[in-house]
Amino acid sequence: MKKWLVKAGIFSAIAFVFGISGAAFFYKLYKPQISFTQSGPSVAYASYNKYSGVVPGGFNFVEAATKSRPAVVFVQSTTEGENQNNYGWDMFFNFFSNPGPVIQSGSGVIVSSDGYIVTNNHVVKDADKLEVQVLNHKKSYPAKVIGTDPASDLALLKIEAKNLPYIEFTNSDSLQVGDWVVAVGNPFNLTSTVTSGIVSAKGRNININKNNFPIESFIQTDAAINPGNSGGALVDLTGKLVGINTAILSQTGSYAGLGFAIPSNIVKKVVDDLKQYGMLQRAFIEAEIIDIDDQLATKIGKEDIQGVYVKKVYENSNAANSGLIEGDIIIKANSVAVPSRSVFDEQLAYLRPGDNISLQLIRNDKIINIDLKATNSDGNPEFGKDNTVISNKLGASFTNITKREKEFYGIDYGIKITNVKKGVFAQLGLTDGFIIMLINSQKFESASKLVETLENTHGWLMIKGITPEGWIITRSIRIY
Repeated sequence: MKKWLVKAGIFSAIAFVFGISGAAFFYKLYKPQISFTQSGPSVAYASYNKYSGVVPGGFNFVEAATKSRPAVVFVQSTTEGENQNNYGWDMFFNFFSNPGPVIQSGSGVIVSSDGYIVTNNHVVKDADKLEVQVLNHKKSYPAKVIGTDPASDLALLKIEAKNLPYIEFTNSDSLQVGDWVVAVGNPFNLTSTVTSGIVSAKGRNININKNNFPIESFIQTDAAINPGNSGGALVDLTGKLVGINTAILSQTGSYAGLGFAIPSNIVKKVVDDLKQYGMLQRAFIEAEIIDIDDQLATKIGKEDIQGVYVKKVYENSNAANSGLIEGDIIIKANSVAVPSRSVFDEQLAYLRPGDNISLQLIRNDKIINIDLKATNSDGNPEFGKDNTVISNKLGASFTNITKREKEFYGIDYGIKITNVKKGVFAQLGLTDGFIIMLINSQKFESASKLVETLENTHGWLMIKGITPEGWIITRSIRIY
């Protein structure tokens, strides 16, 4: 009887595990996923159809492909592995593993003949080594990161080379839904692949960027974009850059007709900032702006309005002093219609602190216009400065939180961690964007002081802080 019960228990456990695995498989298979487009291991057959290259209207893809392919590079990033303390299920699943280098790949676009290359931040994030293959030269180069901008998911690289083929920028605002576009990249490590499609939509916000203040106003296209296309070029039929391919929406993680690219106007602004200042000079208006959904439209009696709603205006801000008030409906920013928050954010993304922005509003059923001066994230009209402190010993970077982050989380102090690679914070499972409030009950007013203290500390540490999602958590670790 006991043997029968033991066998029954074993079979029940096995059945449970397979049942859970099967449920997870089918959930993952049929649940739509938004994912970045780095290279992945999956390989699937696809039917082959021969096209003449000619599209309705007499246009063809040959010029676009010929001009853009030589300037789209293969980017390979290597992150060195590290044995870490694992807990719970991680300990079980990593028991037999031997952590080694993690290699991933994507695409990049040469934007100047002297070796500046734009790609996605998620392609190069955490990389200890970067290598760029210029396919036209049949040569590989080590790459240096000039700067990154997680908010827009862009990064600027530099290789030491001259007379490189490059792609010229064009005005992405002039792109229209229905226009033909061509995607160029390295999907599934297949170098220099060209696909075509049309612009399906503009100003898409797909909530893939987990940054606290993301810039998401994607060009949507049905040109085939797959894992490995991240950082590649989306070009018009003349071969000029209209976007950087970034993400796909798919049930399987591969092409399903929904690809998303960062508009070239945003890309050019970020590239210029990273080249000149080493960081994005981002503009804010010190007000909380939200989309007008059906519920809000009914509440305010504006069912047919095309604009964004001013939910809150911060006290003693440029916005407040310029006359913006809660309840205003912004319908235009710098003469451009803003039917959604993503389109409004895109218009701000073109500006720098100190720039003027003209807003057209509806207030009390009247149209009014106001002008205000954009600020940095600390509420000042001056350009921002990078106060990041890098600690190789701690395996992360640290920066003082901004005024905007203080308002967002409702706190008065804190130090934010970024670029978590390995070490104390990786072992604790703390991710980029975590804000440290207390270490062993001690507050820190500057990132440099916190790093100095931690690098010289041994024994138990109790870290209390806020996750990017706003959860207050506490973690403990012993440093030897």
